[in-house]
Amino acid sequence: MSGDGGGGGGGGSGSSSSAPGRFADYFVICGLDTDTGLEPDELSALCQYIQASKSQDGGGRFISSTAEGENFEQTPLRRTFKSKVLARYPENVEWNPFDQDAVGMLCMPKGLSFKTQADAREPQFHSFIITREDGSRTFGFSLTFYEEVTSKQICSAMQTLYHMHNAEYDILHTPPTNDKDNCSTIEDCDGTPVSKLQRFNSYDISRDTLYVSKCICLITPMSFMKACRKVLEQLHQAVTSPQPPPLPLESFIYNILYEVPLPPAGRSLKFSGVYGPIVCQRPSTSELPLFDFPVKEVFELLGVENVVQLFTCCLLEFQILLYSQHYQRLMTVAETITALMFPFQWQHVYVPILPASLLHFLDAPVPYLMGLHSNGLDDRSKLELPQEANLCFVDIDNHYIELPEDLPQFPNKLEFIQEISEILMAFGIPPEGNLHCSESASKMKSLRTCDIVSDKRNGNIGGPTLNSYELLKENETIARLQALVKRTGVSLEKLEVREETGSKKDLKMQCDEEEFKIYRLNIQIREIFANRFTQMFADYEVFVIQPSQDKESWFTNREQMQNFDKASFLSDQPEPYLPFLSRFLETQMFASFIDNKIMCHDDDDKDPILRVFDSRVDKTRLLNVRTPTLRTSMYQKCTTIEDAEKAIELRLSKIDHTAVHPHLLDMKIGQGKYEPGFFPKLQSDVLSTGPASNKWTKRNAPAQWRRKDRQKQHTEHLRLDNDQREKYIQEARNLGSTIRQPKLSNLSPTVIAQTNWKFVEGLLKECRNKTKRMLVEKMGREAVELGHGEVNITGVEENTLIASLCDLLERIWSHGLQVKQGKSALWSHLLHYQENRQQKPTSGSFSTTGILLDSERRKSDASPAMSPLKVSLIQDMRHIQNISEIKTDVGKARAWVRLSMEKKLLSRHLKHLLSDHELTKKLYKRYAFLRCDDEKEQFLYHLLSFNAVDYFCFTNVFTTILIPYHILTVPSKKLGGSMFTANPWICISGELGETGVLQIPRNTLEMTFECQNLGKLTTVQIGHDNSGLYAKWLVEYVMVRNEVTGHTYKFPCGRWLGKGMDDGSLERILVGELLTSHAEVDERQCRTPPLQQSPSMIRRLVTISPNNKPKLNTGQIQESIGEAVNGIVKHFHKPEKERGSLTLLLCGEGGLVSALEQVFQHGFKSPRLFKNVFIWDFLEKAQGYYETLEQNDLVPEENWQKRAKSFCHFVTAINNTPRNIGKDGKFQMLVCLGARDHLLHHWIALLADCPITAQMYEDTALIKDHTLVNSLIRVLQTLQEFNITLEASLVKGIDI
Repeated sequence: MSGDGGGGGGGGSGSSSSAPGRFADYFVICGLDTDTGLEPDELSALCQYIQASKSQDGGGRFISSTAEGENFEQTPLRRTFKSKVLARYPENVEWNPFDQDAVGMLCMPKGLSFKTQADAREPQFHSFIITREDGSRTFGFSLTFYEEVTSKQICSAMQTLYHMHNAEYDILHTPPTNDKDNCSTIEDCDGTPVSKLQRFNSYDISRDTLYVSKCICLITPMSFMKACRKVLEQLHQAVTSPQPPPLPLESFIYNILYEVPLPPAGRSLKFSGVYGPIVCQRPSTSELPLFDFPVKEVFELLGVENVVQLFTCCLLEFQILLYSQHYQRLMTVAETITALMFPFQWQHVYVPILPASLLHFLDAPVPYLMGLHSNGLDDRSKLELPQEANLCFVDIDNHYIELPEDLPQFPNKLEFIQEISEILMAFGIPPEGNLHCSESASKMKSLRTCDIVSDKRNGNIGGPTLNSYELLKENETIARLQALVKRTGVSLEKLEVREETGSKKDLKMQCDEEEFKIYRLNIQIREIFANRFTQMFADYEVFVIQPSQDKESWFTNREQMQNFDKASFLSDQPEPYLPFLSRFLETQMFASFIDNKIMCHDDDDKDPILRVFDSRVDKTRLLNVRTPTLRTSMYQKCTTIEDAEKAIELRLSKIDHTAVHPHLLDMKIGQGKYEPGFFPKLQSDVLSTGPASNKWTKRNAPAQWRRKDRQKQHTEHLRLDNDQREKYIQEARNLGSTIRQPKLSNLSPTVIAQTNWKFVEGLLKECRNKTKRMLVEKMGREAVELGHGEVNITGVEENTLIASLCDLLERIWSHGLQVKQGKSALWSHLLHYQENRQQKPTSGSFSTTGILLDSERRKSDASPAMSPLKVSLIQDMRHIQNISEIKTDVGKARAWVRLSMEKKLLSRHLKHLLSDHELTKKLYKRYAFLRCDDEKEQFLYHLLSFNAVDYFCFTNVFTTILIPYHILTVPSKKLGGSMFTANPWICISGELGETGVLQIPRNTLEMTFECQNLGKLTTVQIGHDNSGLYAKWLVEYVMVRNEVTGHTYKFPCGRWLGKGMDDGSLERILVGELLTSHAEVDERQCRTPPLQQSPSMIRRLVTISPNNKPKLNTGQIQESIGEAVNGIVKHFHKPEKERGSLTLLLCGEGGLVSALEQVFQHGFKSPRLFKNVFIWDFLEKAQGYYETLEQNDLVPEENWQKRAKSFCHFVTAINNTPRNIGKDGKFQMLVCLGARDHLLHHWIALLADCPITAQMYEDTALIKDHTLVNSLIRVLQTLQEFNITLEASLVKGIDI
C-alpha cells in the first residue's frame, strides 16, 4: 500500500514540512444524521445481497440469508444504513487534509447498525489506516458504542420498515400446510403472529427501545494504539458514568488535539485522560521502529506454525486475505505481520479493513494484503473469491490458514519456531495458540493475566527449565494437558517460576504490569524476527551493484538495471535456504530495499529503517569475524533482546515529558452540559483552533523546523515527502502497481473501470519485465556482454522465475472473471476450451494412435525420419491430465505452462486458446485483461520471446512420471541392412536414469516404449546378440524422441556392429545431442532431420581404410587436445545446476577421447594394406611389455613401477569385461577411467618412453617428440583438481 514510506512497521506519516509535532490531528464523531434519516447503504447492501443470493437455494433460503448478513429481505434491524461524519475538530489541518470519504468508511466500515434493548451492546474499539496517494499514512482509532435513538421519525421509520418486511415475509414464506397452526398463535395488534416477530429480533415501537451505533475517533500521525484506545475509552466512560467528568469533555479533547505533543524519538510521554494518566513511549533512532499492537494476540489467535507460514507468504508477496468478524483483529494481524518483516516493507495494495463497498477489489490481479470482515458468516465455503491460485487465506477466528501451493519453507523453520515458542511459553502463551481466545476476547479481559502471573503458586510459567516445545512436538495431548494444568494452578515438578530480573524490582514502572508485559513480549518477538534477516543478509552489501552512471540516469533506466548480484549471493547460501531465498530476491520489497541502499550512500541521508538494519548487520559481522564470508546453516539465536528491553524499561520507569494538564476552556455559560448516556454535541467554537502561542506551534515556521529537526524527523520514521529521493523511488518502483489502496469514495462504474484499466497496464508491464528478466538470465553471457543483467542462472532460480511467470498468468486469467470455477482460472479456461473442441470433433480431434504407432510406416521411405509430432493444445492437456502425481488444478495449470515453455509453444497455445472469442466473452467481463485486444496481442508477443531459449522446466521438475519415448534406428542404406539376422537391443541413458536393455523386434526400425522420465538424454548403448547368418549391422545413427515434450536427440554411430567387421564390436556407446527445432516459419515442421555431421562418421571411418586418413598436423592435434580439456575445465567452473553433459565432453565430437585418438594415430605405422591395426593393439602390446618387465624384476624406479602397474591393471580389466565392446570402445573406456582417476598424464609419460612405441610409430610421430609430449602432459594435469564422475553406461561391467 505504501510507496516506500512506512510500508509496514507503523512507520512514516509523510507529514509535510510544516507539521507541528502534535499527538493527534483530528477528533471525529460519526453516526446517524437525523436530518437525512435512514438511507440504506446501497453499495454494501448490494454486495451482501449478491453474496447472499449466491448461496441460497430452495428451502434454506431465509435462514441462509440471516446468516449471510445484510440483504434486502433481511430484517430491518440487520440491514446497514449510511453513517455520516457528524463533526470533526479542527475543521482542517494543512499537513493532513481531512478525507471525509475514507474516514467515514473506515470508522464504521459496515455503516450504521441498530439494536434493541434485547441485544448485547458492548462498545467496540478498532484502528485503521489511511494511505495517501504518495504512500504516506495516517492512523485512525475509533470506538463504536450504542446510543438510544431519541428521534421519533427514526423510530417510526424503523417500525414501518418492519411492517413492510413482515408483509413481504408472509407472502414469501407462508407454508400452505401450517395454516391452522398459524391462526392459533396469539395475534398481535398488527395482525402478525408475535412468535414470528420474535424470531428475528423484532422492533415494536410501543415496547422496545431502539439503539443506534455511534463512533468517536482520533486521527493521528503516528500509531500509538494503546494510548489512543485509553483516551477514547475514558471519554466514553465519562459519558456513561452517573457522575459528570471532572471537567467538560471539551477540555480533554482540546488537550489531546492541541496541548499533547508527539513524544520525541527515544522518549516517553505522560498526559492526562479523563480518569487517569496515559503513558506512551517511542523508540529511539537505533531501535526497531514504533509498533504498538499486541503481538501476543496474533500468536494466540493463529499459533506459531501458522504465523510463520503467513509471514513466509507475505515475504514472497502472495495475495493475502485475512478474514475475521473483529475489525481490530484484522488490523492487529496485518500490522503485526508487516512489522515483523523489518527491514523490508510491504510494497503492494495494503487494506487491512476492506469496506463492504469495495469487495470488487478482491478481484485485483496484483499482490495484496487485505482484511475482510466476515460479518458473522462462519462458513468459509460460501465466500466467493475470484482467485485462489496464489492466495493465502487466513481465517483468524477459527485458527485456520489455507496456503498457496508449493510454498517454500522459511530457512531454519524448525529452530525458528522453537526459539519463538520458548519466548511465548515464558509469557504463559501456548505455542499452538490459545484456541479458547478465539471465542471471546472479552471474557479474557475480565481475567487479567497479571493476576495470574503474580500468583506464584499457579503453574503459569515456562522458564528455561521446561522445554515443552519438545514435548509439544512429541505429543499434542500432553501439551494440552500441560496447558490445562498451568491454568488450574496444580504445580508440576521441575517447573519454577522465573523470577523477574532484579533490576525491575528497583524501578517503579509508570504503566501497569500487564502493559509492560505486552511491551516486553512485543520487543522480544520482534527482535527474534529481525535477527533472522540480520543473519541471512549479514553480507548483503557486498552484492549490491552500485550504478556506474549518475543517479539521474540510473533512475531513468531503473527497470533495465540489475541492482543485486543474485546468482553470487545465492551460490554462497546453504542449499536448504535456496527455494525460499531465490524467490524472495525476486520480490518488489527486496528490490525497493536495495534501491534504498543504493540511493543513500552517506549516513546522514540514510533511510531510518536502513540505518538500524545496517548497524545490526555490522555488529553481526564483527561477531562472525573469524569466518568472514563462510555462510553456514547453523542457527544463531537472537542476542539483542536484553538491550532492547532495557531501553523500553528505562523510558517507562522515568517519564521524559509530561504534557500540560487539561484545564477549563473559555466557554459560554451553560455550555458543556450533557445528559448521561449520550455523547454531547461539542462546542465547535472552542475546539476549532488551538492556542495562539504555545511551544509546539512555534515549530510551524517551515524553514526552522526543517533545519533543526530534519535529522530528528528522519529518525522518527516520519518521511519528508518533498524529499526528491522519495519521489524518485516512488516513480522508479511503481512497476505498474501504482494502486496502493483503492480510492475510498463512492464507487461508480467509471471508477471501477479506471481501476481495472490501471491493473491491465500494470499486468502488461509486469509481463514485459518478467519475460525480459527470464531471457536475460537464460542467455547468460552474450546478454551480459550486451550490458544486461547477471551472468548465469541456477536451477533454483530458473524454477523461481517460472513459478512467478505461472503466478502472473494466473493473475491475468483471473482478472475480470464472470464466475469463478475451481482454484485455477487458467486451467478452468483450458477445460472449457477442451470441452468445446470435443463437441466440434472436426477441428481438433485426431487419434492418439496416429502419433505413436509410427512403426507401420512403409520401410521404403526415401529418407528415414520421424514423423513430426502434431502441435496440439488439447494433446498437451491430455499429457498433463494423465500424470497421476498432479492432484490440483493449480498444479495442472503450472505443469501445462512448463510443458508449453519446454516445447516453445506457450505463446502459440495461448493464442489458440484466446482465439475462441465466444468462449472468452462467456467467461470474462468486458474490462478483463483478456478482452483488451491490444494488450493481449502485446502480451502474447512478449511470451513469444521465450522461444529463443531452451527450457527443460518440465523434464527437470516432473522427474518420476512415465513418459513414452519413440526410437528410430537408421541403418546405412548402402550396405543393405535388410539381410541382418541377429536380434538387436538398445539401452538409453539420461541424466535421471536409464532404461535397461530393450530388445528391438527384428527388422523394426521404429518403436515406442514407456518408462520413467530419463531427463535429458546422454547416451545410447546399442548392440546385438550375433545370431544368424548375417550378424553384421552398419548403423548410421539412432534418434530418440520424448513424445511428451517433443525433444529429439540424435546419436550418430556410422560404424559396424559385428564380429570380424571394423573393430569387432558387438555393442557401441553412442553419445547424443539435442536437435534444435527448426524455425517455425511455416507452421508445420519439415520432415527431414537437419543435416548434421555425425561426429563419429568421419573420425571412425579413418580406421576402416587407413589409406584415406585426413592428415592432421601436430599443431592441430595439440589445439584439439587443448579445446577438449578446456571444455571439461569450463564445465566444472559452472554452478552445479547449469552444467551440461560431461559424457559429451569426454566422448562426443571434439571430446577428450577423440583428441587422444588423434594423438595416438599420428605417425602410427600401418603394416599391410588390408589388415587394420587399432590403437588398442598397441596398448595391449605395451601392457605385455610391462608385465614381462615386472616378472624379470627389471624395474627402474618405484614411481615408474606404480604407473606401469596401474596401466596394466586397467587394460587387463577392460579386456576381461563380459561386454562385447570393440577395440575402439575399449580405448574410449580406458581414457574415461584414466580421466576419472587422474592417471592419463602418467600413462602418456609411460608410453612415450616405451620401446614398443619406437617399433610401432614413425620418427615424426607426436608421441616421440619430447617437447610435445611434455606440453601434452601439462595440459592433462589440469584435470587433476576435478572430481570426474562417469555415467554408468560408460563403465558398465568394470569395477575398478
